[in-house]
Amino acid sequence: MSKNISRLFDFAYSQLATNPQPNCFNTKVGDDWIPTSTQQYIEQANIISRALLKLGVKKNDKIAVVTTNNRVEWSILDIAVLQIGAINVPLYPTISSKDYQYIINHSDAVFCFVSDAELAKKVSKIKNETQLKDMYSFDEISGISSWKSLLKLGEDTTNQSLVDEYRNSVLPSDLATIIYTSGTTGTPKGVMLSHQNITENTLAGAEAMDFEKGTTLKVLSYLPICHILERFAMYYYQFMCFEIYFAESIDKLADNLKEVKPHFIPVVPRLLEKIYDKIVDKGSSLKGIKKMLFFWALELGKHYKPYKRNGWWYHFKLTIAKKLIFSKWREAFGGNIKFLVSGSAPLQPVLTKIFTAAGIPIFEGYGLTETSPGVAINDFRNKKFKIGTVGKTLNGVEVKIADDGEILVKGSNVMLGYYKNEELTHKTIVNGYLHTGDIGEIDTEGFLKITDRKKEMFKTSGGKYIAPAVLESKLKESRFIEQAMVIGEGEKMPAAIIQPNFEFLRDWARIHNEPIPNNNEDFIENPNIINRIQKEITKTCKKFGKWEQIKAFELTPEIWSIDNGLLTPTLKMKRKEIKQKYKHLYNKIYTN
Repeated sequence: MSKNISRLFDFAYSQLATNPQPNCFNTKVGDDWIPTSTQQYIEQANIISRALLKLGVKKNDKIAVVTTNNRVEWSILDIAVLQIGAINVPLYPTISSKDYQYIINHSDAVFCFVSDAELAKKVSKIKNETQLKDMYSFDEISGISSWKSLLKLGEDTTNQSLVDEYRNSVLPSDLATIIYTSGTTGTPKGVMLSHQNITENTLAGAEAMDFEKGTTLKVLSYLPICHILERFAMYYYQFMCFEIYFAESIDKLADNLKEVKPHFIPVVPRLLEKIYDKIVDKGSSLKGIKKMLFFWALELGKHYKPYKRNGWWYHFKLTIAKKLIFSKWREAFGGNIKFLVSGSAPLQPVLTKIFTAAGIPIFEGYGLTETSPGVAINDFRNKKFKIGTVGKTLNGVEVKIADDGEILVKGSNVMLGYYKNEELTHKTIVNGYLHTGDIGEIDTEGFLKITDRKKEMFKTSGGKYIAPAVLESKLKESRFIEQAMVIGEGEKMPAAIIQPNFEFLRDWARIHNEPIPNNNEDFIENPNIINRIQKEITKTCKKFGKWEQIKAFELTPEIWSIDNGLLTPTLKMKRKEIKQKYKHLYNKIYTN
């Protein structure tokens, strides 16, 4: 049936025709998970399509949609919009009203859908400064047009034949969505992706992931659906006929994992880092033999190699560690996880080793919004798993390395271009190859390794190149360091601006009889803490060349977050904003 899937809504219709699911989508209401069947999903999508046509929505019209948490209405609306030839423009819930104004105006959106009152308030502030005809809310909100009103409007089936006609006329090459990048360096860019871009990439991704189609497995959806990784995952789940459960919120993710007991979830590195830190913190609070066993197992995991390359004695010990320690880790994920897929940013190899040793394999992949998103992924089968790499390229995707080390990608997954920006499109796609902006290499076995971001690499005044991402990743392996940004372009030496792990620092201070202040400002002025973090940096830098070593650093009292604009919605650092905010620290480092 996959050969008949060439447009994004075909995934849902294929499931309906071949393996309809009674629990296609599942939403937590009170203490119960309420299912939406494949049949109900399609029926409601057609109701909303009929309503949109009655509102005057035409082919190629843009519909903006933003939701705080993933929910079934988003997927219903997605099908409803796409099958009448309109364009889905997903937005992040964490951006400002000013950003909403820019994206809504730049995308030419005619309607905007929001999930709740808080988002309705943010969009309402700028609605009159846009061309929006109306705003609809999934939740019932006084004074805001409602989702229920659309379901009522679409009850009349007299224009269903028009919906069918529109659906049949949609081509695989047609524009399906404009995804605005979260922007680590500047103004968001509108990435244009066709039905073919995402559909063919989803099918290639399905081949590369070790699940049998049609097996009733459960997945938990929690990453922002506006991000291409989760969007791709949602279509993949429908193709595979998995049961999709929507996490109540990121704060309740741990509880939902234990309830749902999913077999698979995608992750981003920052989330894994936080999970790992909490596990280690819990292990540190153990006493006696339990604590000793915990750190013995942890150390064992750090030396993991795939395909039993460590020999029988290592794996005998690992069997004991899995039973005594790592089994509890698996329980925390629900007990059924077959593997995790990590994307969006580089993953520390040590985390891949430890979690995989624990029986929770992590398959790191690589992709961009501009590549729909998949380019490469690791896979246990046929020796296609190699720690420290992002795996081998997907079928139908070609990768080559330019003379300057930049990764170039060619294939049906490469975007149509940037919306309203032909100049940047032509700079980014040259002779059919997308210039990713990432630096990498392909080893002798065909594995792709990412070494840095081209735009983030810089030269010191001595003419030496610095790859900040590599240094930052190693620094964050320290439990003392939550975030680290390496600086020094055009300066005599590299340095770092660091946000300490204040939660861990409090525990460390308690154990070492250091004063525990009420505010972070006093914490980072403690000379013993400064010296302790210096030790961590010195230890890390021994693995790098002298010209790469961090010669100075400053600590920040603020926690870098999405809310204060220092992290993107996918938890990547906004370098420009961080450098601007801590300009005084930058000057302090290089003036001294």
